[in-house]
Amino acid sequence: MTTSPLTLSPIVAGLWRIVSWQLSVQERVRWIEQALELGITSFDHADIYGDYQAEAQFGEALKAAPSLRGQMQLVTKCGIRLRSAQRPYRINYYDTSATYVRTQVEQSLRNLHTDQLDLVLIHRPDYLMDAAALADTFATLTREGKVAHWGVSNHTTSQFALLNQQHPLLTNQVELSPLQMDALDDGTLDQAQQLGLRPMIWSPLGGGRLFTGDDAQSLRVRADMTAIAHSYGISLTTLAFAWALRHPSRPHVITGTGRIDGLREAVAALDVKLEAEDWYAIWTAGKGHSVP
Repeated sequence: MTTSPLTLSPIVAGLWRIVSWQLSVQERVRWIEQALELGITSFDHADIYGDYQAEAQFGEALKAAPSLRGQMQLVTKCGIRLRSAQRPYRINYYDTSATYVRTQVEQSLRNLHTDQLDLVLIHRPDYLMDAAALADTFATLTREGKVAHWGVSNHTTSQFALLNQQHPLLTNQVELSPLQMDALDDGTLDQAQQLGLRPMIWSPLGGGRLFTGDDAQSLRVRADMTAIAHSYGISLTTLAFAWALRHPSRPHVITGTGRIDGLREAVAALDVKLEAEDWYAIWTAGKGHSVP
């Protein structure tokens, strides 16, 4: 098993909603093939997605078409104990203990029908995380060939630094869109540039609010972005991805769509040269005020 440097595709296919897409196994195979044809080679999962069913649905496609595995990077997450019918926890909570992380990694390997996961992220910061102990877990699972690389998701700069000091991390997956811009100010994207580690961006369309939100911010951003998109001759979706991709941290931006047309719109953003003035016009619409 390889532990060589990992390169993710600039656009990453997110599988959070795969269960709701209601695709047959062969339809899932074809969807993966079409994503790969578009240059999307990275696929983002989490153990809890789809009520713990999403990974297995993707894995069924890989079992049906084993040759696909060698063409992709598999990313998944663990560390959240989410209540469900199969897991009747008293509450939802975080767990980065050695036993739990190992259990979830090994389950993800089975779900995805693979011998190794390319990248595993700790899904949310665990307030009870023992950084040294978790780093030991990382090292052990890497040595066993089960995980090639490690990272985190939704971690603050100090939380990232604490764990990265114990074991090298590849990325921090954070939320960013014109409707949610905390990452521009909280230091996470600055830290990514400082360390030369490309972040991953989730919810670049604001969880759909960019298209359907009827609050003042959504309406304001949608109106301004629609005009800018028209000036570039691109769709609103493409502009939203181009806005995130414009950041100098060189982020990998995650889609959440099962529509191939939606994947095409995301990939089209790679060819958009967004002017700084237009980027800031979108920032201004999101904030509701000009820069200071």
